[in-house]
Amino acid sequence: MSTPEVRILAAGSALPGQPVDNAALARRFNMDTSWEQWVDAFIGTRSRHLAVDLESGEVRSSLAELAATAGQRALDSAGLRPDDVDVMLLGTATPDQLMPATVNMVAERLGIDGIPTYQLQSGCTGAIGALDLGRQLLRTGEHRTALVLGGDVCAKHFDVDFDLKTMAPTELVNVVLFGDGAGAAVLTAEPVADAAVVHSIVNRLTGLGRPPGQVVDWYGQANRRTDAPALQEDYKAIERLVPDMAVEVLKELLAGLDWCDTDVDYLLAPQLSGTMTARIVKELGLPGAEEISCVAEIANIGNAAPFVQLERLLPEMAPGDRAIGIAIESSKWIKAGFALGKV
Repeated sequence: MSTPEVRILAAGSALPGQPVDNAALARRFNMDTSWEQWVDAFIGTRSRHLAVDLESGEVRSSLAELAATAGQRALDSAGLRPDDVDVMLLGTATPDQLMPATVNMVAERLGIDGIPTYQLQSGCTGAIGALDLGRQLLRTGEHRTALVLGGDVCAKHFDVDFDLKTMAPTELVNVVLFGDGAGAAVLTAEPVADAAVVHSIVNRLTGLGRPPGQVVDWYGQANRRTDAPALQEDYKAIERLVPDMAVEVLKELLAGLDWCDTDVDYLLAPQLSGTMTARIVKELGLPGAEEISCVAEIANIGNAAPFVQLERLLPEMAPGDRAIGIAIESSKWIKAGFALGKV
């Protein structure tokens, strides 16, 4: 019996609240115009959606709420119901609680029960890890339809009363770098016509001997019981290493499928920041590929980003089109990617 191909039927996403631009952040935290200019030039991200209200500090959206909305939108787009799903996976770095697992609270909201559920805790590559596991489960023949989710809500790290002027640069960058959101994709092992086939997925830990580029502790900036920083990021190391890692993923995917650079019609580049994504796209050197990016308008939304990109990509793909998606995680240096083709 041959191994079935796995296809992506549809994708969906959900973002909390209205977009918050750099000027609004500057006003809320009493930062001068030079700070706003620094964000525009150094980060290159214009706005983001936040699960926390900037004025009151109230958390308005949980990851479970956003993921359930994204999952329902993906199912609706695929023409399926929640009871059509027979395996469910979530990739996130920021679960709502340690227990119960957020994936199970999403299932509760969708009315899903009696199926296997999996939650993968990881940074920006968690979504691709979830896609990888979902694909492997479908290829066994034991499952037919997978709902794969990814998302992050950083409310616990967003303290609306903190004085940003006292923050070290390694902490300050995270205030403007990240946004909140969730995404989902529906995978099937059925031979559905006009659906994108997942040809290959790369998911590699490459952190042996490398110090972490990002450390996120259990407590958050907004609920602290220690003076130690809750989140640290070695942005210089990220700038140095991530573009090369992205090129490595691209080369591995192309070689594994015997594709050439010119065979790629769409590129879903890592969504770190506006400036970093532009630099990575240039390093990847795929001049004939159309870039599918969202980071400039909704910021780095972690594990939700690949699904937002897929949501934009899938309606654009024509028969014969090929796409490459790449994500890099700086925590302990994970490189990941996938290749799709429209049959």
